[in-house]
Amino acid sequence: MSAFAGRPGFVAADGGPAAHFGNPLGEQRALAAGRAVVELGLGVVTVAGPDRLSWLNSITSQLLTGLAPGASSETLVLDASGRVEHAARVVDDGATTWLLTERDDAAPLAAWLDSMRFMLRVEVADRSADLVTLGRFDAPVVSPDDVVVEWVDPWASVAPGGWGYAGLEAHPGSDWTLRVAVVPPDTAAAVAASDVPAAGLLAVEALRIAAWRPSLSDVDERTIPHELDWLRSAVHLSKGCYRGQETVAKVHNLGHPPRRLVMLHLDGSDAVLPAPGTPVRSGDKEVGRLTASAVHHELGPVGLAVVKRSLDPAATLTLTADDVVVTAAQETIVPPGAGATADVPRLPRLGAVRRS
Repeated sequence: MSAFAGRPGFVAADGGPAAHFGNPLGEQRALAAGRAVVELGLGVVTVAGPDRLSWLNSITSQLLTGLAPGASSETLVLDASGRVEHAARVVDDGATTWLLTERDDAAPLAAWLDSMRFMLRVEVADRSADLVTLGRFDAPVVSPDDVVVEWVDPWASVAPGGWGYAGLEAHPGSDWTLRVAVVPPDTAAAVAASDVPAAGLLAVEALRIAAWRPSLSDVDERTIPHELDWLRSAVHLSKGCYRGQETVAKVHNLGHPPRRLVMLHLDGSDAVLPAPGTPVRSGDKEVGRLTASAVHHELGPVGLAVVKRSLDPAATLTLTADDVVVTAAQETIVPPGAGATADVPRLPRLGAVRRS
């Protein structure tokens, strides 16, 4: 049961936190301005023990050795082919490393970590049922005395050792200042009973899309980090070996990601919003899929989509929802030429050498 269930207008999202409280756009404006709090419903996994940071460093994509208490980071668990399996927001309190992930991924992440412990001095626990995650932009959610731990999203700039494919001087994510407080249920209840404005998950999702901020909801069974521009915050390119590292390095240095993330500006004339998973078409050809959609308080209907790398960035796309064809214009996030950053001389193609 959500701590905010007693708020007027509460509409639950899948039986958990609020989707909205009756005014999604107003809630979104308040959230973006730093006035509102949102219950995020994240899963919470803890790793305790003296080997925790070096162990996590060896099996995930981010450099975590030496992570200072209170410092925030993000990391990915990849399979042997470099595909994304889990994602975690990371903060360490000096004794325990806290991993915040999507609620449905908490148990699988904890089980996978537990299977990788071997003889190391680490203890893994799923604390999702014991704690509540509250989010706010710009300002702390509650007093530091009432917070178990706080994570500050690093998305606003390229993390040390990372790489940003969206080559913009003014990245939309530069204004993404989300802070996530992990609190006991009684603290969440006190916040819910206060007069602080509350926003629902629809509000934070619209702001996430506008900031081009990737999430596990954008991932499918083929996703590699480059496709979502996730090297920006969750991958350290020179930290050493971990599962999937070879693919990460090869694609970044020598190749190109086979797909790329784009933001879609959706035609809202028919008041129809395509759902995540909707196929994206260029003409008669399916060229990708929608991973997220929302109505933004300034931009209108928007979405994120993963499309083929070869798709013309200027092509007008279409999606079908409730038998209505919705047109969409692209905004490039990961350019078609992303990757291949190594300065490797190009060899002449076979047969191109003139023989005398």
